[in-house]
Amino acid sequence: MLTVRPASVAGRFYPGDPILLEREVDRLLAGVTVPPEDPMPKALIVPHAGYAYSGPVAASGYARLMRAGDSIERVVVLGPSHHVAFHGLALPESDAFETPLGIVEIDLAALALIPWVRRSEAIHRPEHSLEVHLPFLQRVAPKAKLVPLAVGEATPSQVAEVLQALWGGPETVIVVSSDLSHYLPYRECHAMDEETARQILRLDPALPRECACGAAPVAGFLEAARRKRLHPLLLDLRNSGDTAGGQEEVVGYGAFAFFETGSGHP
Repeated sequence: MLTVRPASVAGRFYPGDPILLEREVDRLLAGVTVPPEDPMPKALIVPHAGYAYSGPVAASGYARLMRAGDSIERVVVLGPSHHVAFHGLALPESDAFETPLGIVEIDLAALALIPWVRRSEAIHRPEHSLEVHLPFLQRVAPKAKLVPLAVGEATPSQVAEVLQALWGGPETVIVVSSDLSHYLPYRECHAMDEETARQILRLDPALPRECACGAAPVAGFLEAARRKRLHPLLLDLRNSGDTAGGQEEVVGYGAFAFFETGSGHP
């Protein structure tokens, strides 16, 4: 019998009713136009706030997976730990995650590739940075299993080592979960996030911690992306002042796609 991590932020970060949630995710995805010639990305960086705030930005990444979604077998999702401080990376002890749209099984075979990574339900149970991505994945890659990694105090090399072990081929997609700057006035946020975006597009893993709540997973992914010579593309860069809030204190959101050499990247 599967042990299941129940949804923690359904009804708060996204609709708790399955019909309303499906409609909301589909509405967000339908608002994105993807050029028909664009290839499938190997990886995304997408935000993890409530859908009213960051949903349109996240959808600009997930829409890129829709055409080939049935071919995706594994999604590696990395996000920061907001509630529990720890060193390194952590997997859950559960065998599956639940959302109002159903169960997403964890890829237990993939976990065998990274036996040195600790497992902790206490770290994962309250964490939203991974959970908010699951309804999008359930709609765009319904056959995929999950490798959910919470990232604590970890060096880029530590994160990149785990990603190297899980890299796989076109059946495997990597999703890095991170918002950008936090609680700055609109113009200051915009300026900081533009600089962060330039650094991400350079595949520079030396990210200042204050530029993104997911600085550790982003930096580790960028280290891996440099080694793999991925090609980055900025998809969207906005903040909560653009989507659903005032402009005195805002949170920044960015969406980026990364393509392997020879994929016909834009």
